[in-house]
Amino acid sequence: MFYIKADDNVKIAVYDLNTCSRNVIFMIHGWPLSATMFEYQKEFLVRQGYRVVTIDLRGFGNSDVPAGGYTYNQMASDIHRVVRALKLNSFILLGFSMGGAIATRYMERYHGYGVKKLCLCAAAVPSFTQRPGIPYGKTREEADALIDLAKTDRPQLCENFSHELFYSPHSEAVIDWFRLIALSASGIATIRCGYSLRDENCLPAFHRIHVPTGIFHGEKDTVVPFALAEMTHNAISGSVLYPFSNSGHGIVYDELDSFNQTLLKFLNN
Repeated sequence: MFYIKADDNVKIAVYDLNTCSRNVIFMIHGWPLSATMFEYQKEFLVRQGYRVVTIDLRGFGNSDVPAGGYTYNQMASDIHRVVRALKLNSFILLGFSMGGAIATRYMERYHGYGVKKLCLCAAAVPSFTQRPGIPYGKTREEADALIDLAKTDRPQLCENFSHELFYSPHSEAVIDWFRLIALSASGIATIRCGYSLRDENCLPAFHRIHVPTGIFHGEKDTVVPFALAEMTHNAISGSVLYPFSNSGHGIVYDELDSFNQTLLKFLNN
């Protein structure tokens, strides 16, 4: 692990594995998690010969916890800063949940700088909350309830979230592991990113995406409904939708082997 400074001097924790490989994948975690959530993708992809770059978004994991800067624009800027610092000019960008939304904002603001393929995994796009033209997702009231719980009982929010992640049966140890990852986030980032999830709209970014795009989504997702993945697929020209019939929101673990193999097939095509 090492740090790269964002444009406002916030230190972003970066993890860079297998640096000798020219096949690079950059993965962005979701809310309220950290790069730790990709444990079972990192080892698998390194074994397949990939260089795997992950970060902890500001306020999460080992990154600095500033008072502000939790907008999609700023977090996309943080990604761009890391990409430029590592001199990545041809890589695959993968975003999970809120990380998927940040990935699409990166494609919009930086014209997809360096990205040759895009993977949207249980992505909170085009919007986490319902709005005119987007009838799926959380209501504003449901999003407000999540934010209020983060303000008053964040441990309970993390407990609820860890159980809502999965559709397939898993051990209590695995569920508790995701709870602890969520609990490792700062309170301020959990709350401020909750507002971004509620208020941001990524639909305008879709017309800026001109690279092969894989949309990986659990059909049983209760956090970001599968209907949003279908909407995203229809809006991004040439995209491929990969549905997982026995997965909820925690798609990277719910059908672990199936997800990894499907992801690898998309990466290698």
